[in-house]
Amino acid sequence: MTLPSIGSSLSWPTPPTPPPSPWTKKFLYTGSSHNEIRLWKHNSLSSEPNLTHPADTTVAAGNGAVKSLVASSNRLFSAHQDSKIRVWQIVEHVAGSDNYKLAKLATLPTLRDRAMKLLTPNTHVQIRRHKKSTWVHHVDAVSALTLSKDRSLLYSVSWDRTLKIWQTTDFKCLESIKNAHDDAINAVESSIDGHVYTGSADKKIKVWSKSPGEKKHSLIAILEKHNSGVNALALSGDGSVLFSGAGDRSVVVWKKDGGGGGRMVVVVSLRGHGKAVLCLAVVGDLVCSGSADSTVRVWRGGGGGYWCLAVLEGHGGPVKCLAVVARDDYGSGDEEASSYLLYSGSLDCDVKIWQILVPMLESNQNFQNL
Repeated sequence: MTLPSIGSSLSWPTPPTPPPSPWTKKFLYTGSSHNEIRLWKHNSLSSEPNLTHPADTTVAAGNGAVKSLVASSNRLFSAHQDSKIRVWQIVEHVAGSDNYKLAKLATLPTLRDRAMKLLTPNTHVQIRRHKKSTWVHHVDAVSALTLSKDRSLLYSVSWDRTLKIWQTTDFKCLESIKNAHDDAINAVESSIDGHVYTGSADKKIKVWSKSPGEKKHSLIAILEKHNSGVNALALSGDGSVLFSGAGDRSVVVWKKDGGGGGRMVVVVSLRGHGKAVLCLAVVGDLVCSGSADSTVRVWRGGGGGYWCLAVLEGHGGPVKCLAVVARDDYGSGDEEASSYLLYSGSLDCDVKIWQILVPMLESNQNFQNL
């Protein structure tokens, strides 16, 4: 199945803590370079994956492209080219109905945050030769977002080379790490153990952590392997394995070395893409990579190694974003197979839905573009 949209970012809600709300896994969110966010309703009762686009669910979201989306329960956080972060709530048009809309809750930094910092001179930082700004502001495109595993913190990174940490209850900016990298930051991920990973055009991945009793995050490790800028990061469910995609066309698999801290060692470099790797998505033992070569590759890990299961072709432009979920509402007819849905967004203005059937005991597989 193909949906008409301009894909610059995709998000699929992950189960929050406490238990999932009625909104969890009901929607796919798409963001575009035309400043729009769209909410697509997932029809779980269909024999084939199906998304509908209800009226009043397209939002003019800002003065710049939507760069990143993260969803949690009935809230959506969006990052934008105009250096802002926006918070949206999914609400019902009429109580008890099955129609929903997006309502804007806040723009970060909030007016209260900005006002309080403006009144305090020591909160100003130099951003250019003759220009200052408060430290709560991003001053260039916000390139990526991620939530802490307990959903209490939002992490944002920007082309201004900063990493910022926000509280999700009142949207207050708690911390800003200036010059976190030597070049634009393109990706951020947070682990279940509290570690935060940032990937940059400076070819480095940095690992940040806040020790018990400390108020600020500190740098605990630098991971270097790529020969070009890092564009994407993804973590395994338990946080023990990190995947990084870069302009050098590779996906590097990192694993914790067992020595504590943020140290990780390279397990393998996955190669096959003809151009830069732009996005990654992980579910179970599957790793999906999207590339400027217009393809999506699906990799599987096991037995100490990784191999390419399939190359998914069909997009007419670079694949900029991916989202993947295990599908538990579809009978494949084979109890020995796991079923997944993969969503891919491209600069060709399409979002494609792929059904992936992966046998649990064999390396054979079936892929179908719906």
